[in-house]
Amino acid sequence: MGGELCSANDSGTAQVSLDQSEIIFVGTGTSEGIPRVSCLTNTDKTCPVCSKATEPGNKNRRLNTSLLVRFPRPSGKCNILIDAGKPSIVSSVKHMPSTKLPLCLHISARISVRIRTIDAVIITHSHADAIGGLDDLRDWTNNVQPSIPIYTTIRDFEVMKKTHYYLVDTSSIIPGAAVSDLKFNIIQEEPFIIHDLQFTPLPVWHGRGYRSLGFRFGNICYISDASEIPEDTYPLLKNCDILILDALRPDRSSSTHFGLPKALEEVRKIQPKRTLFTGMMHLMDHDKVNEDLMKLKQTEGLDVQLSYDGLRVPISL
Repeated sequence: MGGELCSANDSGTAQVSLDQSEIIFVGTGTSEGIPRVSCLTNTDKTCPVCSKATEPGNKNRRLNTSLLVRFPRPSGKCNILIDAGKPSIVSSVKHMPSTKLPLCLHISARISVRIRTIDAVIITHSHADAIGGLDDLRDWTNNVQPSIPIYTTIRDFEVMKKTHYYLVDTSSIIPGAAVSDLKFNIIQEEPFIIHDLQFTPLPVWHGRGYRSLGFRFGNICYISDASEIPEDTYPLLKNCDILILDALRPDRSSSTHFGLPKALEEVRKIQPKRTLFTGMMHLMDHDKVNEDLMKLKQTEGLDVQLSYDGLRVPISL
């Protein structure tokens, strides 16, 4: 079986039935994650957000940005992961007490989802916070399923041929060595289908001259790493029910990421029904920023909030 609900103990998370499609925010943070080691070891200054993030279950605790898309099929839930960063989805897996039970994915100690397959991994770009956890998939390919398909562009595949050369070309691996068995599928900037679900690439700029992809599936649009949206991409964002959008910091954009003010400009232009921001750094206090964002619903009718690791949202596909 692909998976089933194990438990949901966070009051802010929706209950999801077995026949319901859903998205789960595996990670919502920057490349270094939250809390930052540099903040926790600083004896001269206390970082409020990183300090809060040390508390179990605190919504400021953030892994590298990643999303799990789950939808029903006859054999069980299909699990498609978008990006596998340094502290990847597999890093959060704990075995259930009985070996007869399925593996149970624990996301930020908030959501537990029984999964037995990772049906595919889609890569947005080839930075370490998107591909650094690919090697961790070896537990699945060695013990659960024969291999995992990876969907990536040719430019990112060329990077992985260098950074993960032993996963791309397994001919040089010492016999008996345990590495992930990954099957790379090259995608273009045009729609492709995984297990009957269509994914439409959303090309964006992630810094000057660096191309990254968001993805649309159904009426969900996911853009995790962006500093600019090309004009040709906006038509692909029309009639969006849920927009998941990059928002690094509260005050301004960086050279490679939207800040919250620019992200809000994009929301006003795209006009989705609901927006959940992701990719937040340690200057973004979950509760404080969300309190301010809630005012925009009253003043402008904007339904915008920060997401958090473990947030589980029912969707229609």
